[in-house]
Formats: sequence, C-alpha cells, structure tokens
Amino acid sequence: MAAIKESITELGQYLKDSKGEMKKVTWPSRKATIGLTWVVLVVVLIISLYLGVVDLGLSKLVKFILSV
Repeated sequence: MAAIKESITELGQYLKDSKGEMKKVTWPSRKATIGLTWVVLVVVLIISLYLGVVDLGLSKLVKFILSV
C-alpha cells in the first residue's frame, strides 16, 4: 500500500514539474510553423522521388543480372 501511495506522489510531482517546464517553452508563431511545414513537405517529396528512382534502377539491375 505504501508503494502505491509513493507512486501516486511521484506521478503528481512529475506532472507538476512537467507543467512548469511547459510554461518555459517558446512556441513558434503560426507563420513560422506553416513555413517549416512546407520545408518538411518539400524535403520529403525530394527524398521520396530520389529513393523511388534508385529503387527502380536497382530493381532493373537485379532483373537484368538474374535474366543472364
């Protein structure tokens, strides 16, 4: 029973500390968030296209090697 009470006390302290830390966070503006979201989307698109081309090339290479 004491272990449960101690766990509840520790959880309460953790939540209290977390709330205090969240007050210290400097959140980005809406404009910055939208701008960074576009950057992420463009980078993901570029990387996915690159990986798609590499995958296509490697699969054609493997098919060529196996057909010989």
